[in-house]
Parts: sequence; C-alpha cells; structure tokens
Amino acid sequence: MIEERFEDLVDELQHCPGVTPPRLGRGFGSHALKVHGRIFAMLVRGRLVVKLPRARVDELVADRHGVRFDANKGIPMKEWFSMDPEAPVEWSALAREAMAFVGE
Repeated sequence: MIEERFEDLVDELQHCPGVTPPRLGRGFGSHALKVHGRIFAMLVRGRLVVKLPRARVDELVADRHGVRFDANKGIPMKEWFSMDPEAPVEWSALAREAMAFVGE
C-alpha cells in the first residue's frame, strides 16, 4: 500500500539531521518530509513527489518513471517530480537525493 511505503520512508528519514516528519493537518505540506523547514518529499494523490534539480526531473520523466508534479494549477513544476507508483525506482534513494538537493 502506498501510504505504508511513505510511512516507512518517514520512519527511515525522520532521524536524519534537520529532517522533520509530516505534521497533523490538512494544509499544503502537512503530508511532507522537510529538511531545515523546506519540503523535499511528500505523498500527493497516492504518488511520491520529490524536489530535484530540473535536469534530474527531465531524466526521470524521459525514462517514463513519472511526470512533472502539477499542484492542480495546470502548470507542471520544473523541479518537482511525481513518481509512478509502479516505477522501478527505489523510494529511499530518490528521497535521499531530494533531501540532499533541498538541504544544500
């Protein structure tokens, strides 16, 4: 189940320096992992969404592992990637990559 996979990811990463787990609530970012107060990974509409450099997002999209994230505004975001739940990409590795990018 996707929610359980995200919970496992939260359990793994919440003890990393500067990382805070999702908080209770319903607003934007309430289901997000943050590093130094900045979102790097979140669960949105049953998909893992991560912030990565634009070139990396381009690569993942070209490899058909998912799409650019669109926050329901009709404009795909350049540095946000929404992974296909069936993609053969390891969640932990991708989230750690996003954490390093955002934490710079």
